[in-house]
Amino acid sequence: MDRRLPERPPTHETGPYLEPLRLLIRGALAPLPWWLSELILFGLKQAWACLFAAIMLTLLLVTKFVWQPDWALYRYDFLFIAALAIQFLFLRFRMESWDEAKVILVYHVTGTVMEVFKVHMGSWAYPEPAIIQIAGVPLFSGFMYASVGSFMARTMRIFDMRFTHYPPMWLTGLLVIVIYVNFFTHHYLPDLRYFLFAATVVVFRRVDIHFTTDRTTLRMPLVVAAFLSSAFLWVAENIGTLTGTWIYPTQKTWHVVSFGKLGSWYLLLYVSFVLVTLVLKPRPPTLIGTSPNQPAITR
Repeated sequence: MDRRLPERPPTHETGPYLEPLRLLIRGALAPLPWWLSELILFGLKQAWACLFAAIMLTLLLVTKFVWQPDWALYRYDFLFIAALAIQFLFLRFRMESWDEAKVILVYHVTGTVMEVFKVHMGSWAYPEPAIIQIAGVPLFSGFMYASVGSFMARTMRIFDMRFTHYPPMWLTGLLVIVIYVNFFTHHYLPDLRYFLFAATVVVFRRVDIHFTTDRTTLRMPLVVAAFLSSAFLWVAENIGTLTGTWIYPTQKTWHVVSFGKLGSWYLLLYVSFVLVTLVLKPRPPTLIGTSPNQPAITR
């Protein structure tokens, strides 16, 4: 990754209610070495971007241990209502934009469609009852996919992400359509996942993400970022199966989810990312102010 120090700080997207807190934290970290303060702020902003997913994972864990089978409301239905309430609060307090909400809705629908098919095929199951469900799939499950879309959209905004050498939209759209379709057709036809792994590298091999932690702009290859994010989602899926929220046929007793699922998340991340770019268009790094003693740099 490259370190770049822009002459003027970027616009920050913490939201109007948390901007004073960001400035307070920035001031408290000022005496630290730049790299340490930026590392701390990177972690804090990542946590802020993951907020929806973190709340959902926390609800999975808490409800697993406190929910009683004789309660009037099923656990899965509570999770659905809670997810709706969280989404409403995010919009009400401007922690999320309406454009981001549109992406999350689309991802919720595409995720639920895939869930219905996968459960029908016996890929995994939801062992608990629910009223708010379709064909054995509780509708809260769509929010688990939506949380990935939320993370993508919030990360792009919060870190002011810019992209170099971004491929044509028609090409990225075609790639993710094939990825999404393969999640269905591999039950009947040869699985194309290894071809698709290679295709993601070919299509996005030149793409670097330029992201601003606070005052420092760094870059990372998009393919590397996708792999690291898929590893995080694989850990989150292990939490989901540990709580018994959904189970795989092989999990008569709990065990770590196979590493093959990491590859599935890797591919699904591209579907999520391209859906987000339909609303939040990928922007190239822009040239920012220069001085006679300083070369032009981008962010």
